[in-house]
Amino acid sequence: MKKRTIGTSKLLVSELGLGCMSLPTELEAARSVLDEAVDHGINYFDTADLYDKGINEELVGKVLKEKRQDLIIATKAGNKWESGEDSWTWDPSKAHIMEAVKQSLQRLQLDYIDLYQLHGGTMEDDARETIEAFETLKKEGVIREYGISSIRPTVIERFLSNSNAVSVMMQYNLLDRRPEEYFSMIARKGASVVTRGTLAKGLLTNEGVERAKKLNGFVSYSPSELQQTVHSLSKETNDVHAYALAFALKEPAVASALIGSRTQQQLRESLNAYETQIDPQLLTLLINKTEQHQYAQHRV
Repeated sequence: MKKRTIGTSKLLVSELGLGCMSLPTELEAARSVLDEAVDHGINYFDTADLYDKGINEELVGKVLKEKRQDLIIATKAGNKWESGEDSWTWDPSKAHIMEAVKQSLQRLQLDYIDLYQLHGGTMEDDARETIEAFETLKKEGVIREYGISSIRPTVIERFLSNSNAVSVMMQYNLLDRRPEEYFSMIARKGASVVTRGTLAKGLLTNEGVERAKKLNGFVSYSPSELQQTVHSLSKETNDVHAYALAFALKEPAVASALIGSRTQQQLRESLNAYETQIDPQLLTLLINKTEQHQYAQHRV
């Protein structure tokens, strides 16, 4: 699998990364997916302390610890579970991040984290305090690099302008092209994009037509527009999955496209799609079919 560098860092990541949020919570089931990913050249794994109240990090740590030297492991912080409750609060303070990273390291069974990300952000945050926490952790060797996961352009630009962040995770796919407006800004700041939602909740797979019928729209698409658009894409090709991955990776600003897989079969479908040869002209046609929705949703 081809690799790309994240921003100005030395982190060389596989073009497909595994978004671990979808992993099953049973160890052996999770192991089957993680091992399959490593065996097929995926070296980039993304989790968060929020996922399954830390269980996700624990699973990733148990399975990948012996292969750690060959892998890039990313996690996130900023959300704090309420004690005894099934809800969380937003806390981007330095004190919380400095404590959260210790717990993530313990769950992941790591001595350091390759990429540590702020898991959200608002303009009301004290960004300087948050950045100070990441810079301190980097100087101490607790993390190699840091970034932010956000869809808010104002939050992203402020964070990148006042830090040495190297990555921005954001939803980006054929049906949600809002981030394209900000790719040049992100690249100028020395960072790369990591895409999440690359397959748009499965709408950009070979099961997309059926999935569209079950959703109440998607981003700027009404239910009827969504069904019509997904059906139109599927009429052009039987390999929508392959073209969805090719679409995300055609952008130089993108370092890695995350895929979520609950089973080995789902992972293999994405791996096969990645290896599928695509027709550049057909990709352009599919892009044109979604062009009118590129800026349809209000900026946040």
